[in-house]
Amino acid sequence: MAPMGIRLSPLGMALFCLLGLGVLYHLYSGFLAGRFSFFMLSEPAAGGPESPRGSAPAGAVDLRELLAVSVLAAVRGGQEVKRVREGNVLNAKAKGKTREGAEEQLTSGDLLSNRRMFYLLKGAFPAVQINSEERVDTADQETVSWDRSIPEDIKQKIQPKEVPAESVTVWIDPLDATQEYTEDLRQYVTTMVCVAVNGKPVIGVIHKPFSSYTAWAMVDGGSNVKARSSYNEKTPRIIVSRSHAGKVEQVARQTFGNKTVIIPAGGAGYKVLALLDVDEKNQEEADVYIHVTYIKKWDICAGNAVLRALGGHMTTLTGEEISYTGSDGNEGGLIASINMNHKALIEKLPDLEKTSHK
Repeated sequence: MAPMGIRLSPLGMALFCLLGLGVLYHLYSGFLAGRFSFFMLSEPAAGGPESPRGSAPAGAVDLRELLAVSVLAAVRGGQEVKRVREGNVLNAKAKGKTREGAEEQLTSGDLLSNRRMFYLLKGAFPAVQINSEERVDTADQETVSWDRSIPEDIKQKIQPKEVPAESVTVWIDPLDATQEYTEDLRQYVTTMVCVAVNGKPVIGVIHKPFSSYTAWAMVDGGSNVKARSSYNEKTPRIIVSRSHAGKVEQVARQTFGNKTVIIPAGGAGYKVLALLDVDEKNQEEADVYIHVTYIKKWDICAGNAVLRALGGHMTTLTGEEISYTGSDGNEGGLIASINMNHKALIEKLPDLEKTSHK
C-alpha cells in the first residue's frame, strides 16, 4: 500500500515506466551503436563473409591477392624476356663470376623483366620487402598498375588470408637460366616469384615465357599443378645443372647403381617442373633434383614453395630447411623430391654435401 493512503493508478505507473525506459534509451543507444560498429569492423568470424577489398587492417597483406599479382608479374616479366629474345637484342655482357669461376651473363631481357616485375609488385604492395636478382635503377622507375582483379582459378581454389606485411619477403627471379637464354635454349628459361612468410616459402609461381605455361601453388591453399605419381626409387632419374653433371654422376651411380639416369638441364625453375605433372612437350621428367654448390635464394624459393604446397621437399643436402630471410644465398646445396622418402634420399647421398661448399 502506498504511504499516507495514496493509491497509485496502474495507468500512471505504466506511463512512469515508459518515461524511464525512454531516458535510458537515449543515454545508452549511442554507446551501444558505437560498440556494435566496432565489432562489425573488427576481424570477421571464422567462415564469415569475405571482407571487401581494401578493408584489410593497415599493415596486413592478403596472400590471395599477393598470389594473383605474383602470377601477373611473372607473366609480364616473361613477355619482356620473350620480346628481347625474339628480337635478338640481348645486349649480353658479363656481370661477374660465379664461385666456380664461370662468367655470369646479364642481358636486356634480365633488366627489362626485372623492372616490369619489381614495379608491379611494389606498386601493389609497397609495404612488402622485395628481393630481386637484378638491381633496380631508380632512374628507370616506372608506374606499373594492378587493377586488383583475381583470376577465376585462384578465386575458386584460394581463400583470402591476411598476414602482417612485415612478415613477408618476396623473391623475384626475372630470368632464370640466363646462360641458356643467351644460347637460345628457350625451354629452360623461366620467370619466377616467391612469397615467404617468416622465412618459410608459401607462394610459388614459375612461368615459361616461350610456351606461356604457368605453374602456381600456395601452401595450405591450392595449386594449378600436380605431382607425378610414377617413380622408381631404386633407379631414379636425377636432374642436375649442366655444369654439375659430372660431379653428381659418379656419386649417384655408386649410390643407386649404373642404371641411374642423369639429366643435365638449365634453370632451377625448369628442374623443379621436371618433378611435377607438367603438360609441356619441351619439359623433361625427373624424380630427384640435386644441386651441389652454392645457389641464390631467388633461384629456388618459388620451386620450394610449389613443392611444399604439393607435399614435396626441398632441403639442403644435409636435410636442413632453407630459410628465405637474411642473406640471399644458400650455402648447403639442395636436394628436392616429391612423393618419395626424402630422408632416405639424403642418407644415401652423404658425400655431396662436402662438394656444396666448393
